[in-house]
Amino acid sequence: MTKLDQAPAKASATSELSLPAARAIDLTKTYGKGEAKVRALDAVNVDFERSSFTAVMGPSGSGKSTLMHCLAGLDSSTSGRTFLGDREIGLLDDAGLTEIRRERIGFVFQSFNLVTTLTARENVTLPADLAGVKVDKSWFDFLVAQLGIGDRLSHRPSEMSGGQQQRVACARALITRPELIFADEPTGNLDSRSSAETLAFLRRSVTDYHQSIVLWSPTTPTPPPLPIGSCS
Repeated sequence: MTKLDQAPAKASATSELSLPAARAIDLTKTYGKGEAKVRALDAVNVDFERSSFTAVMGPSGSGKSTLMHCLAGLDSSTSGRTFLGDREIGLLDDAGLTEIRRERIGFVFQSFNLVTTLTARENVTLPADLAGVKVDKSWFDFLVAQLGIGDRLSHRPSEMSGGQQQRVACARALITRPELIFADEPTGNLDSRSSAETLAFLRRSVTDYHQSIVLWSPTTPTPPPLPIGSCS
């Protein structure tokens, strides 16, 4: 795995915000036993800084997905420690893991993972609805405008193109302004234009909204230098 493009982190006066958005210490994960034992992660140490865009690149089987799953609390490690900010993932029970994933992590997946029975609007607001918090209307309107999905809010996933679905997924990931977004091969099912638009928006999320994003990719991602808007 290779850590590629990382923008400078913003300085913070608070102790927690001075910590990396996520980190792993001597993280090891093995599967199977005996001759069938596979070491997916071997004492990995890595920090993912705040307000940064970091790409983790490697071929299939290199441990990228395993690392993401352990950092996000989707899988447990064999040994070592993982943190989201100041919270140690391995010390949380199921309820704590659900809460931290819901409130502090956003996800963008290769397969979009939209709920097929919900409209685009309902998919975008789903994380806030599940958390029982009110959607910030000005932030919602801003995301919709930036991503160009205003005319698709009443459509269901089957009525949208792949690029439109991924833009909805990006809005969903950002709607609660989570501390960290994991983008798991988000352009894998998109054409070249939609891929460029998705990567450009993720980059703007860092430079404009000070979001922390870790992108997992089998190849080198190259976000194009597009005009950057601003959010007041």
